[in-house]
Amino acid sequence: MIRRETVNEATGGRRLDDVIPALFVGLSKSEARRIIDRGGCAVNNSMVRVASRTVVVGDVIEVGVMEPGRFRELVLPQEALLYEDRDLVALNKPAGVNTQRTPYQLKGTLEYWVAEYFRQQGSKEPARIIHRLDRGTSGVMVFPKHRQAAAWLSKRFHDGQVEKLYLALVSGQPQQEVWRVDGAIGKIGSARYGIMSQGRSAVTEFRLVGASGGHSLVNARPLTGRTHQIRVHLASCGLPIVGDKTYEGEPGERMMLHCAALAFRNEKGTEIRLTALPDGLFAAMMKEYGLDYRLP
Repeated sequence: MIRRETVNEATGGRRLDDVIPALFVGLSKSEARRIIDRGGCAVNNSMVRVASRTVVVGDVIEVGVMEPGRFRELVLPQEALLYEDRDLVALNKPAGVNTQRTPYQLKGTLEYWVAEYFRQQGSKEPARIIHRLDRGTSGVMVFPKHRQAAAWLSKRFHDGQVEKLYLALVSGQPQQEVWRVDGAIGKIGSARYGIMSQGRSAVTEFRLVGASGGHSLVNARPLTGRTHQIRVHLASCGLPIVGDKTYEGEPGERMMLHCAALAFRNEKGTEIRLTALPDGLFAAMMKEYGLDYRLP
């Protein structure tokens, strides 16, 4: 829940962590500090992470109040670091983790983890988000270490010069082993997308990996980069992803969509291929349905 209040005469000139409990009913000073620390507080539309910040009359304060137990610190194991050179770092993003800051948090996101990783290496560079994975999606993500790398990497994604391979566990079985969906995608709700004539062009190529027990394992190669593209295209085929509640997928412990590989050429023309196996939950569900997968 996003809550918003304006600093009044009674609260102006005081510390931010004193003003929040005074303006927002039900929030204690300790909770105010937690919200500020995790990046869930903004003053006049700018994130503030200093509890002692003095506010003045007319300042607009926004706080993102998360459900109890929702916030988690992000701790990545060593094996999550897939690749690193002087230009890039690549990680295996866990499911259930936001790629970048939300109105509720900065800490606990991959963006924050990468920025802290850079800082520990003595770099003051920010974590630049060149591409995104949905919160429920796991898999390969790559971050540039400096502005020049950000420029050429961003151009690779923009120009379609990054090969992407996803793995999805879906309900049902496709009628063919290889197929292609060419369906423009547009927004149809606050967090829901669908195929519509006035949407943005979107193309995904699919290949059946295996099928068993009313479920199928599918490879997806998105040739464009629209929000929820693979999820929308699979649902349009009557093959919703397991765990994807937004698009009527059957219940699951996580959304069974994983970015298994990214491939592109760096500035010197050297091919970089990044791969990541799905996590234990994904692997366990594949095993339950008698399905197997190996990285290409």
